Amino acid sequence: MCMKQNEADKQTVTIKDIARIAGVSHSTVSRSLNDSPLISEKTKKRIKKIADELNFAFNSSAQSLSTRRTGTIGIIYPELYDTFGNSLYMGLLVQGLRHGLEKASLDSIGSFPRNHYTAESNIRKLISRKKIDGLLVIHPEIPVDDWEYIRTSGIPFVVLHFKPRSFDYSWMNYLFTDHVTGGHMATKVLLDGGCRSILCLREDSDEIQFNERTEGYKIALKEAGVAYDPQLVVAGDCAFDFGFQAIMDRKNNLTSFDGIFAEADLVALGAIEALRELGVKVPDDIRVVGYDDTELGRYFRPKLTTVHQPREEHSRLACERLIEMLESQDMRPTMQKVIKPLMIYRESG
Repeated sequence: MCMKQNEADKQTVTIKDIARIAGVSHSTVSRSLNDSPLISEKTKKRIKKIADELNFAFNSSAQSLSTRRTGTIGIIYPELYDTFGNSLYMGLLVQGLRHGLEKASLDSIGSFPRNHYTAESNIRKLISRKKIDGLLVIHPEIPVDDWEYIRTSGIPFVVLHFKPRSFDYSWMNYLFTDHVTGGHMATKVLLDGGCRSILCLREDSDEIQFNERTEGYKIALKEAGVAYDPQLVVAGDCAFDFGFQAIMDRKNNLTSFDGIFAEADLVALGAIEALRELGVKVPDDIRVVGYDDTELGRYFRPKLTTVHQPREEHSRLACERLIEMLESQDMRPTMQKVIKPLMIYRESG
């Protein structure tokens, strides 16, 4: 008889009851009972004690069945992930996301938006076949119909790194880098070092982040009273060869610039290699600043002065917000952050 009474008690106590007694949200209770790393050990211990006192039986397997959770998150990344130069930064960002998900015992599936062979939407396939519980979107050009499908599906998602170019993102949870500030910081380092003719090597695309970096470059010049010269802005591929060739094309006119702002580290390293072959010393003769803070910049000589994108913070916050949405079902855009980058001072600038 006593056992039956206990079983009845267990059925009547809910997570919301525990949350009310503990003075926390029901998502915090759920995380605590799931041993989530996002909750402090002190809070988890207190909530588990309350649950024990109320004879609350937490069945994580039953909860998974009832919510039809897969325990898997989809990561949508851009096609440029396949190219060496772009994969240097993107690989670090995706790695951070995977680590963040693993801490919460979540798996991940990486995919491009569309199948390269059939043109089928991989996003729709992942959602409609219930392969994932949520999405982390790292892509500037998701098709409008896919965005509409994501919106109507109600699946939790966070956008990071790339601002969507063809769709209003004001209703989304997002994390971006303040690239205007990043471009300004890089250019100011060169200006503070005495440079007055700064060559800007940028990607030849309409990608928002590169336009913003160039805008920051222009603002810094204006603040320093240096006239903007469009002839000093050169566009090309985000690649070592572009940086190298941009300098070789100017080998007979190297006095026309005394500093280089390369809007990607790999481009900066290509420029430094060309200057080395031409007998130009960095930073004594020409200063060079890169952007992204990829691993390669630490190993070349001179070590690359660069702008560090806050990828660690992006990864952590994106995973935390997505997990929060999974547990609370609150899809409101409560996380809309544009995070300032950091300046990494080494030898080249």
